[in-house]
Amino acid sequence: MGKEAQVAATFADGTDEGRLQLEPPRLVFRGAGRRVWEEEALAGVRADGADLVLADGARFTLGERAAASWVQAILNPKGRMEKIGVKPGMRAAAIGVADAALTAELAAAGAAPVTELAGLDLLFYAADSADELSRIGDLLPALAERGALWVVSRKGRAATVRDVEVMAAAKAAGLVDNKVVSFSDTHTALRFVRRRPA
Repeated sequence: MGKEAQVAATFADGTDEGRLQLEPPRLVFRGAGRRVWEEEALAGVRADGADLVLADGARFTLGERAAASWVQAILNPKGRMEKIGVKPGMRAAAIGVADAALTAELAAAGAAPVTELAGLDLLFYAADSADELSRIGDLLPALAERGALWVVSRKGRAATVRDVEVMAAAKAAGLVDNKVVSFSDTHTALRFVRRRPA
């Protein structure tokens, strides 16, 4: 997941208040209107006291520490494997995820992509229907004790299930959500782990 904050903004054509979101590789402001910056438009980003300042002069008041943190996140974005938390030696598998680059990225990050569904540290599962969500509980035996299930679904207007439906299905299977990432331009992923005993 990127960064998000409610901000006061100053542009060449006036001021506004709204939601600033870092959705790598884009910075999006939603106020009276929607404004988007990406690639070259973010190259000159800097912190000026409490403000995040873009090359075109746009300013967003975030607070001194937050502005510096946003600059770092924009200039040094995390890769998908880093956002997911892939570590060398992890056992990982995917069910139904149509992403040709996933296996290669996992291997490049030092994970061991496997086809055997047992003792998995990471399991990526594509779920875009109520029927697919109903099978989440069947996947638990494939996970290692501290393994994570990433439920991958279409996002935006193409979405056929909502995040709340995914969370409800996982909760019914005894899982808790603890992270969400933008998996790709077209998909989002929610991470679930077993509920720890109280």
